[in-house]
This record gives sequence, C-alpha cells and structure tokens, in this order.
Amino acid sequence: MSPTPPLLTVTADTLVAVDFGPRTTSRPPGPYRRLFARPGARAFTVGNLIARLPMGMFSVSAVVMIAGSRGSYALAGAVTATGLAATALVAPWTARLVDRYGQARVAVPATLLAALGSLALLLCVRYGAPAWTLFAAYAATATTPNTGGMSRARWAHLLKGDGESLHTANSFEQAADELCFMLGPVLAAFLCGTFFPEAGTLVGVVLLVTGVLVFASQRSTEPPPRGRTADTSARSPFRAPGMPSLMAVCLAMGAVFGATEVATIAFADARGHRTAAGAVLAIQAAGSCAAGLWFGRLRLSGPPEYRYPWCIAAMTALLTLPLLAASLTGSLLLLSAALLIAGMATAPTMITNMALVQHRTPEGRLNEGMTLAVTALLGGIAAGSAIGGWMAEHLSPTAAYGVPVTAAAAALLIALAATPSAARAIALAATPSGARGTARPATTAPQTTNDPPRHPPTA
Repeated sequence: MSPTPPLLTVTADTLVAVDFGPRTTSRPPGPYRRLFARPGARAFTVGNLIARLPMGMFSVSAVVMIAGSRGSYALAGAVTATGLAATALVAPWTARLVDRYGQARVAVPATLLAALGSLALLLCVRYGAPAWTLFAAYAATATTPNTGGMSRARWAHLLKGDGESLHTANSFEQAADELCFMLGPVLAAFLCGTFFPEAGTLVGVVLLVTGVLVFASQRSTEPPPRGRTADTSARSPFRAPGMPSLMAVCLAMGAVFGATEVATIAFADARGHRTAAGAVLAIQAAGSCAAGLWFGRLRLSGPPEYRYPWCIAAMTALLTLPLLAASLTGSLLLLSAALLIAGMATAPTMITNMALVQHRTPEGRLNEGMTLAVTALLGGIAAGSAIGGWMAEHLSPTAAYGVPVTAAAAALLIALAATPSAARAIALAATPSGARGTARPATTAPQTTNDPPRHPPTA
C-alpha cells in the first residue's frame, strides 16, 4: 500500500503541505523487552517458570496431605523438615553434576527421580503405609534441580560481557522467584481443598516434569558443560574469596523469611483469621516482586559490594514496620500494609546477593555456587521457622516479629565486616561531618559483575 500523498493548499502567499498519513513513534524498547528479544530467551524462560512454580507447592501440599490423613501436624512438619535437610545435602552435589555434564543430561533424570519420590509419598499417604515410608519417599525429592540457578546460569552465558542486561536478567529471576512462591502455596491450598488432598502434589509433579522437559529441550541457550577438568582446575565455590561471608548472610536472610512466615501465621491465627495468613504473605511477596522488576530497570553504577550493605540496611529498617504494626495496633490490615512495604527491600537485596555469588563463583561452577546460596537460604528458613515458632508459642506472635529484625541486623553486621570500605561509607553518612569528609580511594579497582572471576596465577 503506497503512502498517502500530502495535501497541497495555498493560503495568501504561502504554500502549505498537509500530511494525513499515519504517525509512527520510534520509542526505544525497554530493558526487559531487549532482554527477551534475544533468540531462545523466551522459550527457556517459559519452561523454567512452569518448573519453578511447584517449588512453592510441594511443602504446603505435603503438610495438608499428611495432616489430613494421619491427623498429625507434628508428623507432617517432621517429614517436610527431613526433605529440607536432604535437599541441603544433595542439591550442591546435583548442581556440581550439572556444571560438569550439562543441564539437560543431569536435570531431566534428577527431576524424574524427584517426581517418583513425590508420587511414592502420595501413594504411601493414600494407602496408609508406615510412617517411616513417608520420610524415605520425601527424602527422594531432594534430587530436584535448582531450576532458578540453571536459568541464571543461562543468562550469564548469553549476556557475558553485558553487565547492564545481566542486572536486568537477575532482577527478573528474583521477581519470578517471588511470584512463584506467592502463587504456589495459594494454588496448592486451592487444589487440596477443592478436589482431594493429593491434588496439590499430583499437579505439582506434572508441572515440574513438563517444565524441566521444556527447559532442557532448549539446547541453543544451554551453557557448555565444563567436564571433569573444571572440578580439578577451579577451587570449590565455598572456598572462593568472599563466598563464606555471602553464605553466612544467606543463612541470616533465610532466617528472616522463615521467621516472618511463622510469625504471620501465628498472628493471624491468634486473631481468628488463620485462613488469611496466606493472603497476607502473598501481599509481602507481591511487594518484593514489584520492587524486583523496578530494580531491574535501574542503571546502577559502582560494584555491588558497596551496594550490598545499603540494601541490607534498608531491609533491616523496613522490617521494624511489621513489628511496630503488630505491637502497637494489632490490626491484620495494617500488618499487611507493613509487610508490603517491608517486602520491597527483599528483592533488591537478593538480586545484589546473587550478583555477588555470580561474581565470586569460579568459572565453570556457577550452578554449584548459586545452589550453595539457595541451600544456605533453606537452612536459614528452617532455623528461622523453629525460632519464630518457639517465640510465638512461649511468648507471643508479636514477639516473634523481633526474630526477622534480629536476623537482618546480623546479616548487616556480617556484610559490613566483609566489606570494610562500605562500612566506612555508611559510618560517614551517619555522622554530621560525613557529608564534608572525603573518602580515600580504594587501593585496587573494584571488579564489576560482568568481569570474569579473578584467581591467583597457576604454575
């Protein structure tokens, strides 16, 4: 179709040309649009999101299924805790195999084995098998691969050398984590309550296997396997410089999440609104998801090492809001608003944390390094849940909200001790004379997130 010619007319002594053709505006694409314009990015992301959604379904489904048939929340909690402990032991080993042999070759059989464990748990509960079989079956699900870590590894492979796009990708992945852990428990509770107690586990298994198969089939974006030589030439991720302090912070951050969840459930139950606890926690996750997407659109300057303590400091400060709302008002509605605001500091902190993990993990061990971080988070969640539950039962649900604040403050102290220059900057900002002082330049140039890890020269 040919373009519409302009209309020519004369007014007085002036020739006027009027163009009635369609107007087109060339607006530059946003960071997320540019991110998913890369070949293969959308395909592996869809598969990964399908596989990641059940991560927020399995524990809730198991508790509902076991407690409903055996009449014991203690047994249900012990079974899920056993699965968590088994995952902490097996997940790093599975991630090491993924780095060595490739995502598709390891993730698919590991997922099938975990799916068989979930189905075995379902059958054992359904047909009244002895209690010990529940522990054995749920422990078999520990081979479930870290799908979020594999997705981040693909982004790091595709965006090598593009630090700005990698920051956007990490922000999207954290927002996806929050979204899945927000929708997963709600979907599990709906399925188990509407259909039958085993429905949540059954649907979760189908989603997990389907998502991993779709994700693994996208071979064009898969990072190349490093082989056995990578295990001998690169040091263990946990022993890499700076990684122990990161793992300690992840442990404390997990305690924040675990204690907040238990305290919220106990607080809602004490006010006669136990069924609303899931919605309140979903509001907190929604705030974190929105903040993660917003954080990914920012163009950040400077290395993440200096940004990390500030993020944790903001998180620590905002976590006092739920404590104040619970102690001063006792209103579940105001507590929801406080958790929404507090959740907005979660995603930027975790995004920066994962950027540092990628930065410090030796080359060829990225899946293992990120899985170690997730394992530390899981351990912290278990500890935070236990401490928060004890506080809620022996003191009060309101007192339990002091546990997340304490855990976040501990994470801040660890981060400041690991980054002395950032600690000095925060101290200067907190003093009246800080604005007038000048900081000494660092003796070495900071490394950005898209630089390759630095190692001592080998002979």
